[in-house]
Amino acid sequence: MMMFDTEGVVLAALIFVAAMLYASVGHAGASGYLAAMALFGVAPEVMKPTALTLNILVALIATFKFYRVGAFSWRIFLPLAAGSVPLAWLGGMLVLPGHYYKPLVGVVLVYAAWASLKRASRPPDAALRTPSSALLFACGAALGLLSGLTGVGGGIFLSPLLLFLRWAEVRVISGIAAAFILLNSIAGLLGVIRVAPELPAALPLWAVAAVAGGFLGAELGSRRLGNTGIQRALALVLAVAGVKMIATA
Repeated sequence: MMMFDTEGVVLAALIFVAAMLYASVGHAGASGYLAAMALFGVAPEVMKPTALTLNILVALIATFKFYRVGAFSWRIFLPLAAGSVPLAWLGGMLVLPGHYYKPLVGVVLVYAAWASLKRASRPPDAALRTPSSALLFACGAALGLLSGLTGVGGGIFLSPLLLFLRWAEVRVISGIAAAFILLNSIAGLLGVIRVAPELPAALPLWAVAAVAGGFLGAELGSRRLGNTGIQRALALVLAVAGVKMIATA
């Protein structure tokens, strides 16, 4: 794929939108990038390292933005990260055949669609609970392995989990998720690099689009600007792409 052909430019536009929407809630957009690439039939061996690379760029921006406004908790983040990083690295080294990878990513995208809908109708914060470090470590390990296997940062699973169990308030969850995604994406990409990384020629263009969208989304999200209509539209796109991945496996 050439950098400035029609597909590359359209994908860049979709990546910009995905990065903006996801960064507004502390995510880096991997499931959105995977959805966009799935719609255009990008090869599975290219999807994983590309999504992780874009994830790192956007998660770095989101982490800075949310941490700067105090939306973060080291007590929750450190055990999660300790459990997730080694497993994300291991998952990155595991190369799943296309007939396994595509349905797995399809399920991830459908789940992300559901999580986006839930986030759009999220109720106000309830009374918070205090999780143990051991439980946080175990959750981090499970999410880290899934992150490395699929090429997502794990935030689409972490945020709903923290919300459901009421382990932190919404904005703090966004900051934790951003940093969690950053470390897992780095670990996952390092794992991929050890095996057989394959990146598209259009990656520089897509990276610029992701950084621009991520900066805008994180700036708005860190100040608690939300749009439930956009979240529902995003859920629809993710669901369609997820079903496509499963159907074409």
